[in-house]
Amino acid sequence: MREKIEYQAVKLLLWFAKILPKSSIYALMYWLTLLVYHADTKRRLLTLNNLALAFPEKEKKEIEKLSKEVYSELSKTIAEILLMFADRFDIDEAVVNKDEVTEKLRRAIQDSPRGIIAMTAHFSNWELLAHFLAKHGLPMLVVGREGNNKLIDENITLRFRKKYGNDTTTKKKAILSMVKRLKSGGNVGILIDQKAGSRNAVKVDFFGKPAETTTSMATLKQKLDPKIIPFFAARVANGKYRIIMQEPVEYSAQEEQEEEKKIEKMTAKYNEVMESVIREYPSQWFWMHNRWRIVL
Repeated sequence: MREKIEYQAVKLLLWFAKILPKSSIYALMYWLTLLVYHADTKRRLLTLNNLALAFPEKEKKEIEKLSKEVYSELSKTIAEILLMFADRFDIDEAVVNKDEVTEKLRRAIQDSPRGIIAMTAHFSNWELLAHFLAKHGLPMLVVGREGNNKLIDENITLRFRKKYGNDTTTKKKAILSMVKRLKSGGNVGILIDQKAGSRNAVKVDFFGKPAETTTSMATLKQKLDPKIIPFFAARVANGKYRIIMQEPVEYSAQEEQEEEKKIEKMTAKYNEVMESVIREYPSQWFWMHNRWRIVL
């Protein structure tokens, strides 16, 4: 019963996204996230603690201001994803450097016979990023958490994510699925910024503190040698993005003899790349996540 009620509630929300003025959708999501900011004390404190841990040089007032900006940016992401669901958001028009990125994508695809791993994070509108890359020649197998509500997952979320040719797999099947995709010359998308379990993970530096990070990307690089290209969609205004497409990360820790140490140092390098982008746009990362396993 609960699943059906949640499913109908989401369908109603998507219906509103089709008929309400865009400005109303932005405003509604802003006030809802502001309500959550004040009502969900545990999540707000986690956000504040994460920001204080990552930016020890900032004063308390700066951290509080930044935490509210984080929720504001999230409200924009939610609004724009709803508009994407409703086919009222042109992702090509939204990307201010579209021509530059599509040309770089074309060259990268031609020069990647062993496939590409698109490395990204829960940063700004990661759903738009996945759609844009697939639409312009880089359809991927994307690893994601299985949804709590199967009706929403199967009838709404997965259909949306596969719109431009992306495919999905769950974390349980991730390694085998990614190996098969890369061996066939396909591409994979991995978000490496959430905490990982002790299995297939290593504690490496992230914002100056050890954080359990998945080793799957480093392992795939060692075994199959795909191109690892960092991608991020940075919001530059409401409804406008600049796609950050960095040069491939070729580092393979050849100075180390032990395989485990190589994997650890490679994984640390990926965190370093991701951290540099988040530092440039600190309000656009998902700081509500318990990345460092803080106990409140």
